[in-house]
Amino acid sequence: MDWKQRIREAIVKGQKKEVTGIATEAVKEGLSASALVDEAVIPAMNTVSELWRSQEYYLPEVMRSAATMQAAMDALKPYLVGGEHGKAVRVAIGTVKGDIHDIGKNLVAILLEGAGYRIENLGVDLPPERFVEAARQGAQVIGLSSLLTTSMEGMRTVIDCMAESGLRDKVKILVGGAPVTAEFARAIGADHYAENAAEAVEVVNKLFA
Repeated sequence: MDWKQRIREAIVKGQKKEVTGIATEAVKEGLSASALVDEAVIPAMNTVSELWRSQEYYLPEVMRSAATMQAAMDALKPYLVGGEHGKAVRVAIGTVKGDIHDIGKNLVAILLEGAGYRIENLGVDLPPERFVEAARQGAQVIGLSSLLTTSMEGMRTVIDCMAESGLRDKVKILVGGAPVTAEFARAIGADHYAENAAEAVEVVNKLFA
């Protein structure tokens, strides 16, 4: 039986109830949990990202697949050797001060985790110092989200604080959100802009290819 293919199909189709049993049985059959993550879970979420990018999937389908991916990861984690899974790249992501929206930010975090990155989901309505602290703790990419025009300037404040702390050159700053544009990203000194979650994964993949 092709366990990897079954896991990929379950994630893409959002079969959360089934994927836990499939993943567990695959390990019992002798497959490496690490290989299942790298060759089934991550490729499945890459497929979901592409389906969303091509508008074949919309937010409900993506969220179902993301929840299924998380269920698969929960089933496999006990069998993973410490430090074995994924890229050794840490990404901290959060919504800036004055904004409590989190769906888009959470989706980016889920897709990046599915792509193998170590994610710290910082939360919402965050002061600049929280992002600076994440950089001090080793985050290599800082993701800034804003869904309100009134909170967009908070991104500039974070970048300024990062510079004042002496950490600006040690991190890559990625920004996004409904009102954010590539022009705005350049104006505030961000390193990268992503129009959506799938593009955010592409940006980070290119940084650490």
